[in-house]
Amino acid sequence: MTLARALAVFALLAGDELAPAREAMVRDQIESRGVRDARTLAALRKVPRHQLVPAHLVARAYDDTPLPIGHDQTISQPYIVAFMTEALRLRGGETVLEVGTGSGYQAAVLAEIAARVYTVEIVEPLAERARADLARLGYRNIQVRAGDGYQGWPEAAPFDAIIVTAAAPRIPEPLKAQLKDGGRLVIPVGEDDQSLVVITRTGDRYTEQRVLPVRFVPMTGKVRE
Repeated sequence: MTLARALAVFALLAGDELAPAREAMVRDQIESRGVRDARTLAALRKVPRHQLVPAHLVARAYDDTPLPIGHDQTISQPYIVAFMTEALRLRGGETVLEVGTGSGYQAAVLAEIAARVYTVEIVEPLAERARADLARLGYRNIQVRAGDGYQGWPEAAPFDAIIVTAAAPRIPEPLKAQLKDGGRLVIPVGEDDQSLVVITRTGDRYTEQRVLPVRFVPMTGKVRE
């Protein structure tokens, strides 16, 4: 058995054994930095992050850092996942859109709170892998699509919340249009200097608030045209 395969088997079997590592991640990396939303914290305690990273990185799954997942993409730092989730202000029962599925970890966290999660990934092999992994973990309320998330998911709109996990040079207008009245869009914006922006829709008005300096991989596709 190869090392990678052995680590993959370990990851599948070690869910309970890694619960203390998940708890330490939430306590030391997330609560200690001010995330307080109970739903967000419960989701982070439950989702097996180690089963959504490459096999050779299982031992680092709960580290305070982003990790590479192939195709020049990353799984975000746990604190950033928690911060962005809390910023959506989910209360349960919502329909949420994610742009940038990556490993599927953020989608899984959202699915622990929201009723329905639609997630779009522009890198087709990542979309396929995330779809398989999320199904294996039992998430039936997540739909994964391979495609350019700039256009959102029009047939499932409007959304209570939208989250983007790659940095856009500008805020995509189709995503704003797919927000429900009162909905929130959380997106990193910028090139070298990036900020996490929270956009709230009130009728036909959109308010923007820059809340945190961040560093994300760039959003690709139509947003670059």
